Amino acid sequence: MIFAASLLAYLMFGMFDPLYFLLLAPGLLLGMWAQWRVSSAFHEGQRYRSPGGMTGADAARAVLRAAGAPDLPIEPVEGVLTDHYDPTHKVLRLSPAVYHGRNLAAIGVAAHEAGHAIQDATRYPLLVVRNAIVPMASIGSNLSWLLILVGIVLMSAGMLLGKWVLFAGIILFGTVVLFQIVNLPVEFDASRRARMVLLNHGLVTEQEDVVVGKVLNAAAMTYVAATLTAILTLLYFLIRSGVLDRR
Repeated sequence: MIFAASLLAYLMFGMFDPLYFLLLAPGLLLGMWAQWRVSSAFHEGQRYRSPGGMTGADAARAVLRAAGAPDLPIEPVEGVLTDHYDPTHKVLRLSPAVYHGRNLAAIGVAAHEAGHAIQDATRYPLLVVRNAIVPMASIGSNLSWLLILVGIVLMSAGMLLGKWVLFAGIILFGTVVLFQIVNLPVEFDASRRARMVLLNHGLVTEQEDVVVGKVLNAAAMTYVAATLTAILTLLYFLIRSGVLDRR
């Protein structure tokens, strides 16, 4: 997202626009810090062995069972921290380090994804909204950049149509921002549910919950950074397109 927006900024003004970097700096810096914090917290959590030596997959099943959620398939998926819950196919997928991991970091991440499955089973309103936005946001994340670029080219050629194409691209990018805004409380709620089930059902102790909390709180900051970056990118395009007064 940052690379695409900076490229568009260059095309719009023939140089790297200081306003772009001024606006995006908070999101960029927070994102870099959040990625470092996730890696640091996850590796720290891997130092603590899980209760009874249970794996992340075991923890996910235990959380689902304790919460009274349906028994779902839990599958390994390639990659590093590629863990996710697929609401379409009702499958929980865990990265190898989490699926097979016998440590508190794996327990925390797996429980968080199980938290999403619990949200789905209870029809958590914001998850329903997020899932409804996904198709449009997916289109918007790709097509919006193309429309904005085409709009810039047409405007540089003096064509009035370019302004409307640019606005269409900005509006479509707005669906990405909306997704990020809705997704933020969904992620926080999944972590809250996960920790509550783990602690209340004796799957972790209070001391172990502190370690789990560090891992999940660090992961949550990546979503905060993504949301902030999306909002600031939209703000930049609104300013430079003339929708908002530069002053």
